[in-house]
Amino acid sequence: MYFEIIEKAFWSGIVGFGFAVLFNVPKRLLLTILITALFAGLVKFGALANGINIIVASLFAASVVGFASVFLSRIMNTSPFVLSIPSVIGMIPGYFGYKTLLGIMHFALDTSPEIETTILLGIAHNGINMMFILASLSIGVSLPWLLFRKKGLEKITFSHHEDLV
Repeated sequence: MYFEIIEKAFWSGIVGFGFAVLFNVPKRLLLTILITALFAGLVKFGALANGINIIVASLFAASVVGFASVFLSRIMNTSPFVLSIPSVIGMIPGYFGYKTLLGIMHFALDTSPEIETTILLGIAHNGINMMFILASLSIGVSLPWLLFRKKGLEKITFSHHEDLV
C-alpha cells in the first residue's frame, strides 16, 4: 500500500514538472514545483488510502500546495501561483469530466426510457464530483494566498462607500 502511494506521488511530481516545462516556468523553479507536486500527491493519495473522500483529499492536497507556495514564493522570489498551479494541475478531474461527457453522449444516442434514469444519475454524479473537485482545488490553492497576503480578504468584501449598483 505504501509503495503504491509513493509511486503515485512520484508520478504526480513528474506531471507537475511536465506542466511547469509546458508553462515555460523559469528553470530555477522546476525542482521546487516537482517537490510540491510530489507532496501534493503524497497528501492526496495518502488521504484516499485512509478512506477520505476524493473531494476532501483534493482540498487537503491543494491546501498543502497553497501554503507551501506562499512560503516558498518568498524564498524563490516569485509569485505563489507560479509554484502552485503546475503542482495541482495534474489533480484536475479528467476522469470525471470524461465520464460525464461519455454519459451525455450515451443519453443523446440511447432511446430506451429504462436506461435514461441510470444514465442521468451517472451524468449528475460524475459532473457534481468534477465540479466539487475543481472548486476544492481552486479554494485550496488560493485561500492561503488570500489569508497571508496583506489585505487579501478585505479586497473581496464590499466597503460601505462602494455603490453596489
